[in-house]
Order: sequence, then structure tokens, then C-alpha cells
Amino acid sequence: MDLTGWTWLNEPEQWSADPLIVHAEAKTDFWRLTGNGEIHANGHVFGTRISGDFTLTATFSGHLPAQYDHAGIGLVADDENWLKAGAEVFDGTPQASTVVARNFADWNLAVVGAFETFTVTAQRRGDAVVVKYGLDGAQPSVMMRKAYFPPGAEVFAGVMAASPHGEGFVTQFHEVQLTHLP
Repeated sequence: MDLTGWTWLNEPEQWSADPLIVHAEAKTDFWRLTGNGEIHANGHVFGTRISGDFTLTATFSGHLPAQYDHAGIGLVADDENWLKAGAEVFDGTPQASTVVARNFADWNLAVVGAFETFTVTAQRRGDAVVVKYGLDGAQPSVMMRKAYFPPGAEVFAGVMAASPHGEGFVTQFHEVQLTHLP
């Protein structure tokens, strides 16, 4: 995986590039208004700027110990328009999770249970992003979400991790691919 030129949005205190290991810090998240009126934009994203149509895929592993701990991928157009997708702990169970913000955040979950590796992909075409996932080496084939995303907007796209209520955790990204689409 070639991540040359990638940078951090909210760089964690500890991380390494080879292999890509992220130490998600406590009290980090992306959330916007819905249900509690809170705005959080301090989750960790390691990525690059990209415009047009693309596919972003990441495979990762790691124990998510606390409620709402999550890792995966992030697409950030601006403070009010972003997407995060991957695995998240909710009520003690690992879940496939996608949150899309268009001023207000909304959230989808699907129980997946224990896994060794989790692969998530987001494909942007025009004004839509399709999110799929796969477990333990399976290609992402289970559709999680199709959502509106601002067409033509340059986005900061990459891998992400956050620990809103926990004490933090460590995740390793085994594969990351970002590809422009014709």
C-alpha cells in the first residue's frame, strides 16, 4: 500500500506508517447534532485530497473495547458534509456502521459479531457514495448504505479511527487502496 503524500486530519499522538497502526485517542469522534446537539470533529483520519469519482477500500484488525469505538474509512468534504464507515461497538457487539453527515449526522448499523479482519469500501460516483463491507478476507459485497454526497466536491479521503467514550484503542490497517474511477 502506497500512502506517499498522505497526511493527518487530527493526528493521534501515537501511530506508525509501516505497518499502518493507529492509536485512537480517548474522546475522539465525528458526530453532528442529531439526538444530542453535540458536534465532534476530532476523530483521526489519515488520507489525501481527491476529487471526482473514486473507490476507497481498507482492511483492518484490532479489538474495539468500548461503546462506540470505531475504525474504518472517512470522507470529509467539509465540517458539515462527511461520511465514516467501518466497524463499531454498540451494546457490546461489533457492528458494521456508517454515519453520513449533511449538516445533521445519521447512523446505520448491522450486527456482524466477532471478526479477525474487516474490509470496508466506499465508491463515489456523481452525487452518491455506496458503502459495502466484508469480513475475514471476504471482498466487500454486503451493501451497508447508499447515500447522497456533494458531487464534484474535493474530499479528504482515508482511514479513520475514534474512541468517543472509551479510553482509546489500537487498530492496524493491512491494506488501503484509493483509486480514481473513469
